[in-house]
Amino acid sequence: MQPIDPEVLGYIAILLKICNTAVLNFAYCSALCQDCPNRQEIQGMLKQVQKLLSAHEASCLQSLRTCPKLDAPINGRKLGKSHGVGHEVHFLCDPGYEIVGSESRVCQESLTWTGQQPTCRGLSRCASSPCLNGGTCVDEVNQFSCVCAKGWAGETCQSPVPTCEFKAQHARKLCLHKCVNTPGGYRCSCPAGYNVTRDGRSCKDIDECATRQNNCTNDQMCVNTYGGFQCVRVDCPKIPHATYVKTSPMRCERNPCPLDNKACSQTPTSFSYHYLAVVSNLSAPRVMFRVSALRQLGDTLRFTLLGGRQARRHFTVQRSDRQTGQLMLVSPVQGPTTLEAEVEMSELERRVQLGRYITKITMFVSQYEF
Repeated sequence: MQPIDPEVLGYIAILLKICNTAVLNFAYCSALCQDCPNRQEIQGMLKQVQKLLSAHEASCLQSLRTCPKLDAPINGRKLGKSHGVGHEVHFLCDPGYEIVGSESRVCQESLTWTGQQPTCRGLSRCASSPCLNGGTCVDEVNQFSCVCAKGWAGETCQSPVPTCEFKAQHARKLCLHKCVNTPGGYRCSCPAGYNVTRDGRSCKDIDECATRQNNCTNDQMCVNTYGGFQCVRVDCPKIPHATYVKTSPMRCERNPCPLDNKACSQTPTSFSYHYLAVVSNLSAPRVMFRVSALRQLGDTLRFTLLGGRQARRHFTVQRSDRQTGQLMLVSPVQGPTTLEAEVEMSELERRVQLGRYITKITMFVSQYEF
C-alpha cells in the first residue's frame, strides 16, 4: 500500500493537539483551551484533510492499475520498466535486425497496450537486389547466394558463361571435335587433315592423295588416312631359293622354279599388299579383309594368320565359305598406331601343297574416332 502523504499527517497531528479525544466537541474544547480554533476553522481543516486523503486514495488506486508485463523481443531489448496506466515502453533491435511491429506501446485506461508486440527480423541481404542478369537472390544466415539464370555465373551472376561450356552442360555435344568461343557465340573446329562440314559441327577427312596435298615421290604410292596420308613403296621380297617380280603396283609373283629345285617350290607363290585406314577405337569384332581364290586347282584351301604376338592380339582368321577366309579384328585399337597382319592361303591336293599365297595387310589407325 502507498504511504500517507506527510502533509496529511501534519494536519492530523494538529487536530490531535487541539483535542485529545476522537470526538470533537466544540464547547468542551473551548473550556479546556482558550487558543482552540473556532468551529469554522476546524471545519475548514477537516475539508482540507478530506481532500488530501481523497487525492492520496486516488493516487494509490492509480498505482495499482497496471497493464500486463511486456517482454523484450528475441534479438532485441525493451526500454522502460513501468507498466502503469499512461506509461510508455520502447523497443529496439540488435544490429543486423529490423523491428517488425510497434516501436513503442502505451498502457491505456482499459489496461491494454496500444500497438502490436514487435519482433526482430534479420535484415534481408537481398533487399538491395545484388543478383544481376536475372539471377534469384536467396537469403541465408548473415549472407546471401544467387541462383543465376542460364548463361550467367559468378557470385552475383556478373559473368557470362562461355557458350561452349554452357551448351556442354545443358545439351548434347555441340561439336564433333572442338568448340571455340567467339564474341556472342561459338564455332566448331576440326583437327589438321579435316574440314568442317556444312552443318558446322562435324568433321570430314581431307583426301590428300586425291587433292594432291601430299609429298609422296614418284616411286611411292599415296595412301589416304583419317586426318592425314602415308607414302608407301611396295618392294618385292628377297627370299632364298626364289626370285620375285612385280606384276602390279600391289602384287609380286614368284618366277618359275626349276623342276629339280624343291626348295623354290616351297616358297610363297605370290605376295599381295593392301593398306587400310581406320579410326581409333573401332568397335570389334569386325571383318577387316577377305581373301579368296579366283580358281581352285586342288581339293583343299587352308587359311592361316601369320605374324607375331601383336597381330594375334588384335586379329584372327575365320573361314566364311569354301573359298574365302576373312581377317577379323577382335579388339579395339587405340590410335595413332600402325598394325600389320599376314594371311596365308595354302592350296593342297591330297595334302600335297600346290601353292602358297601371302596377303599382307597394313592398317593405319587414326588418332581420332572420326
